[in-house]
Amino acid sequence: MTQVTAKTLAKRALLTLLLLGAGLADPRTRLTAPDSQTTTQAKDSPKSKRAETLYLQLRSVGLDPDRTFHIRGASIDRSALHITLEDGEIAFTTGVDGNITGAFFEGEGEILVTPPNKVERASMTFFTGMAILEERFTTGYLRFNDQTFSELQPFLRASDDPKGFAARWSETARNLAEADALRLLATFSRLLPSSDRDHERAGNDSTPTNAPSDRLLHLKLQGEKLGTFDVAFDSLAAEQIWAGQARTRDGVTYYDLWTSFQTAPHKANSEQPQGLEQGADDIEITNYRIRTEIRPPTTLSADAQLRINVRRGGSRVVFFELSRFLQVKEVKVNGEAVEFINNPALDGTQLSRRGNDLVAVVFPEQLRGGTTLTMQFVYAGDVLSDAGGGLLYVGARGTWYPNRGLQVSNFDLEFHYPIPWTLIATGREVEKTQSSVDDNSQSQNLGARVARWVTERPSTLAGFNLGRYEKATAQVGDVNVSVYAAKGVERTFPHNSEEITVVPDTRFGHNRPQSVMRVPEAPSPARNAQMVADEAARAVDFLSKRFGPYPYSSLKLTQMPGQMSQGWPGLVFLTSFSFLTPDQAENLHLNVNQEVFNHLVLPHETAHQWWGDLVSWHSYRDQWIVEALSNYSALMMLEERNPQDFRKAMDRYREDLLQKNKDGEVMRDAGPVTLGQRLNSSHFPNGYEAISYGRGTWLFHMLRQTLFEAEAKDGRGRRGTAEEPFIRSLRKLRDRYADKEISTQELLAVFAEDLPKTLQYEDHKSLNWFYETWVEGTGIPHFTLQNLKYLTKPASTLISGTIVQKDAPDGLVTAVPVWGSVAGREAFLGTVFVDAPETPFHMVAPAGTKKVVLDSNQTVLTSPK
Repeated sequence: MTQVTAKTLAKRALLTLLLLGAGLADPRTRLTAPDSQTTTQAKDSPKSKRAETLYLQLRSVGLDPDRTFHIRGASIDRSALHITLEDGEIAFTTGVDGNITGAFFEGEGEILVTPPNKVERASMTFFTGMAILEERFTTGYLRFNDQTFSELQPFLRASDDPKGFAARWSETARNLAEADALRLLATFSRLLPSSDRDHERAGNDSTPTNAPSDRLLHLKLQGEKLGTFDVAFDSLAAEQIWAGQARTRDGVTYYDLWTSFQTAPHKANSEQPQGLEQGADDIEITNYRIRTEIRPPTTLSADAQLRINVRRGGSRVVFFELSRFLQVKEVKVNGEAVEFINNPALDGTQLSRRGNDLVAVVFPEQLRGGTTLTMQFVYAGDVLSDAGGGLLYVGARGTWYPNRGLQVSNFDLEFHYPIPWTLIATGREVEKTQSSVDDNSQSQNLGARVARWVTERPSTLAGFNLGRYEKATAQVGDVNVSVYAAKGVERTFPHNSEEITVVPDTRFGHNRPQSVMRVPEAPSPARNAQMVADEAARAVDFLSKRFGPYPYSSLKLTQMPGQMSQGWPGLVFLTSFSFLTPDQAENLHLNVNQEVFNHLVLPHETAHQWWGDLVSWHSYRDQWIVEALSNYSALMMLEERNPQDFRKAMDRYREDLLQKNKDGEVMRDAGPVTLGQRLNSSHFPNGYEAISYGRGTWLFHMLRQTLFEAEAKDGRGRRGTAEEPFIRSLRKLRDRYADKEISTQELLAVFAEDLPKTLQYEDHKSLNWFYETWVEGTGIPHFTLQNLKYLTKPASTLISGTIVQKDAPDGLVTAVPVWGSVAGREAFLGTVFVDAPETPFHMVAPAGTKKVVLDSNQTVLTSPK
């Protein structure tokens, strides 16, 4: 399933959650420093280098022997985070521009973190064995931007050996300082003078004087039982408290995020754009105009101009995401060059978990809300690679231009590229010309093409692909479907050969059998492009009839090396495996499950045009919606075509959830779908895939079947049509949330609007029971019937019995469908809410009902035993 699930790993960057403390990252990225070098740009004047100087000091600050003390009985409280420094030595860092920003402690200490809900307590238990983090520690590095130094002063006494203690731990402190340097730069950049006349200001190595709402405390502790781990409080993060640990397994280092949560709900009117930290400058990128020159096989250079609305100001530093392989040459704001810090090397930090894809732009003064800015980034680097077979791989699909995460913008893209290549991008191609390149141009491709692509509606992403393609087309109503495929596959594509024995004809003087290798003909995606175009057209037709019109005027699909696929607005990057014919798949010895899932890739990515591109998700806890819903949309198409394969796929998802790792841990216990990419961990490197796709798909299937059976009993809601209740709700969701983000609660609220009486648990017209026990849960129960009794009456049969629930967490509520045999045919009798180990039920069934069974169609995610 890698080819399906890798979409989100590269597609949606959670920029500031990584930077400012929520701890989310792509756990497939090793915890090592990328081969990148910090670069800065500034004018020659001292003023323009002040942020750079401040940053360099913050990332290398050591300990001050003159601020080294014995400490006893001290405590620090930050909401649900409580730290006690019982007895030991502590050395504070030297002042940076008048601010003390850290300390190193050795002695006896204890930390207490109390997660606020069952999901976070279960996550903490999974990783640490305890629902509440309560751990003693012997050493700790503290980094802060607030009054922590002042808070601790009443508990400080003279040290017996201040110089020795500071010297022993100063190098460790310097190494650890780098982790929070950018975060602290965001704080203290507000205090930088905006002109040379403002250079003199207060501050004599005391405590930070940042904005009251900006508070950071990050601790790296050496626990007695848990080893080295992190705990942090950050008032600017979307989830202010988090705790986690780097853990190496099988040679790969992962970051296990034990818990992450808000200390208080955010107010809706102050919510930041998704992907940006709570409380940061609320800026909106409304328009991009990007001129890009591509020089195959590796190099891209670009001039990106951004139009920005500042909805709320206050900061001097704004972070943009950009591939670490692209080096910025210049940044301008309103035509004036400004200072920036590009690709800081942050070894071992949260940011390095997905790569140092970051540019920090330092504005001349604090941003003011209500203003409009123009920004220009000039940059270049090697972000493409040649995969062979006429295919280039754009490794920075989501970070080839400066962005701020999930923000909706308009894109105007101009590409210059060599004639032998074909370039496909998001949006509509509005112009294509051929230009001659003079000898003084940096381009080595004389006679380059120039193409301009403009998005048809505001989009969260813009991308492109480049290859030596051949084209195939299909038409679905007004929608043009185009497929671009190369003649060959990538160099690393698997191939199969077999040894066969040839018995020679002895009439020609040969008497010894000979072994030869028979190599099947290599796949040619270009020859199969029309097959893919026709299948994509069928997917567009199927999905449009159910979810409403296709959101764009065209769908372009381009071949991409590797097993991953990605669906972007109007553009799908499609794995080479999707261009295999059944015979070619058989020659590669793909098993039945692989073949089934290969058939899901194309409709899955096509469904993302609705779920993910047109309707996006609100936070990482809601990302499962677009992945699982796109997957289930593809399965609905498969079910109509081949019900047996549909059942195989659903059974496989269930099996994956019940698989155990080598330590005997069951995949389902990694966490609920709402943990998003936190599900990938050292325990389950592919946890996000198995749960977001597997359990998430089952959740939508359960919703669909429960709603359908309730209406079908009344003769309504034909399955697979626009009248089916599940599809009605999705059309409503599409219309209501087009070009918007949706949360899990909002999703279920749409389904609950037309909830029939029989599905209203405890007479509440709500799906809260489904959210709290299934979406936020991990259980896969098993149900059996006991004590069945039948009372025959002239016009009906009264049935009573008990549904026994096993392997279920406390409080699980399940709408269990009950079926019976009536006149030799199965008939749906009704739904029973099972919410206890034993749930008695009574129902009226048609006369002659016999042999009652639970969930005859296997529509509930249950354990087979």
